[in-house]
Amino acid sequence: MANKAVGIDIGGTGIKGAIVDVETGELVTDRIKKSTPKGGEPDDIVGVVKEILDELGDDARDLHVGVCFPAAIMDGKTLSAANVSKKWIDFEAEKLFESTLGRAIHFVNDADAAGYAEARYGAAKGVDGLVIMTTLGTGIGTALINDGVLIVNAELGHLEIDGKDYETKASFAAKERDELSWKHWAKRLQKYYSRLEALLYPKLIVVGGGVSKQYHEFLPLLSLRAEIVPAKLRNNAGIMGAAALAAESQPEF
Repeated sequence: MANKAVGIDIGGTGIKGAIVDVETGELVTDRIKKSTPKGGEPDDIVGVVKEILDELGDDARDLHVGVCFPAAIMDGKTLSAANVSKKWIDFEAEKLFESTLGRAIHFVNDADAAGYAEARYGAAKGVDGLVIMTTLGTGIGTALINDGVLIVNAELGHLEIDGKDYETKASFAAKERDELSWKHWAKRLQKYYSRLEALLYPKLIVVGGGVSKQYHEFLPLLSLRAEIVPAKLRNNAGIMGAAALAAESQPEF
C-alpha cells in the first residue's frame, strides 16, 4: 500500500483537499479549501476538484485519489443527493470524475470516510468489535466499522421513530430550528441512540459534526449501553478517510 494519497472532501458549502500520510493520518500539505459552486452541479463540482489537484501540484500527480461525497454510493454511482444538485441522484459520478480528471479515483460516502478515519487514526483507533460513527449536522450521517473494516452505506440517520424520519428531530439543525436547550435536545438524542442500540450492539459510538466541539454540553446527559465519545479529527476526517481508502483500494483507470 502506498504511504501517501490525496483526499478530497466535497460538502454542500465547501470542497477541501490535501495530501495525506496514510500511515499516520497526518496532512503533509496545507489543506486547500474552495467554495462549492452554487447549485452543486456535477460538472462544476468536478471542475473545482480539478483545481485543487492542480494546486497540489506535482507531488499529487502519481498518488491515488479518494473523494468523499454527501450521498449513498454504490459501484461508483451516487444514489442520493444532500445539499447538492438533484442531478447527482442515480448518477455515474465516478466515471465523470475519472474521465474529467484523467485518473482513477476511489469514491466514498462522506460519513463513511469520516468514520473510517476515526477508526484508523482518531477516537476509535485500536477498538475492536462494532464502532458506530454518527455526525450531527444538517442531518445525521452514520458509518459502521467492524474490527477496523468499513461497512459502507449505513444510512442509519433515517431511523423512523414516532412515525418520523428522526434525523429531522435529532440533528443539530433540528436543535437550532426548534431552539432547543441542550437538555431538551439530549432527550431527542437519547431516543435516537436508544433505538440504534436496540438494533445493534456497538462497543463504541463516536459523535462527530461541528457540535462535537461542545460535547460536554450533551454527551454526559445520555445514558447508553455503549461508551459514547466525541470525534477527534473533526474538519480533516473526510480528507483523511478518503485518502486512506484510496491507498488501500488502489483504483485503476
